[in-house]
Amino acid sequence: VQLQASGGGSVQAGGSLRLSCGTSGVSVYDTVWSRQAPGKEREFVAAMPWRGDRPRYSYSVKGRFTISRNSAKDTVWLQMNSLKPEDTAVYYCAVKTDSSSIDRISNYQYWGQGTLVTVSS
Repeated sequence: VQLQASGGGSVQAGGSLRLSCGTSGVSVYDTVWSRQAPGKEREFVAAMPWRGDRPRYSYSVKGRFTISRNSAKDTVWLQMNSLKPEDTAVYYCAVKTDSSSIDRISNYQYWGQGTLVTVSS
């Protein structure tokens, strides 16, 4: 299983970025985006279930971030709007193949490398 995250960068507060997570070597899976800010624990951001219904968001990003997937189901995006300095973190995507809860990052089996998002005020 391989995951490739990309799309990070530096933006000013209020700006937007779109992260991309490409997957290969796995067929049916749920996908999560999580993030880790300096000195903090990794936290859940958003998750897309395999069926594509009822994505989940953390309270801190709901209404600003949107998780979506392409029709081939091999790429998951995280559209991030109205970015805030507190969104600054390394963002990771991960997938899991079991039926465990999609909003617990500890349930995810396969992780990609992180992509850094920096939001300046």
